[in-house]
Amino acid sequence: MLSEQEKQEILEESKAYPHLQAVCVDALKIVQHHRGWVSDDSIQDIAGFLKMSVHEVDSVATFYSRIYRQPVGRHVILICDGMSCMIMGYENLYEYISQKLGIRFGGTTTDGRFTLLPISCLGDCHMAPSMMINEELFSLLTEEKIDELLKRYQ
Repeated sequence: MLSEQEKQEILEESKAYPHLQAVCVDALKIVQHHRGWVSDDSIQDIAGFLKMSVHEVDSVATFYSRIYRQPVGRHVILICDGMSCMIMGYENLYEYISQKLGIRFGGTTTDGRFTLLPISCLGDCHMAPSMMINEELFSLLTEEKIDELLKRYQ
């Protein structure tokens, strides 16, 4: 069941759109913000609230890589694997982070602190290699900078 707060936030967002169904992406983001991810039950609840089919909402949710359809850690690390980052050493940095955290892409650390995911582009090509932790962008990455960032997100 959607909480009253989630419903109110969805309705508030819907004021910017001509049809209630157009707020689907925002509704998914709102639910994810409150719950950390979007479960199958949440998809059904959103679909009912927006008067859409479960398939339509699920199609939107699975299209966007930043809508999480399974539980994630408290901090989501998105490593850019675009061409500029690839050229500037993405693979070595990925291996470094992966070894440091003990997880591969799609994994979450045993303490639930980090989930590691790839992303095709962060739009920061001139400052490659880049990654995001939660909503914060980090550029010109080195192993030393990654160590500092991981400590910051205890």
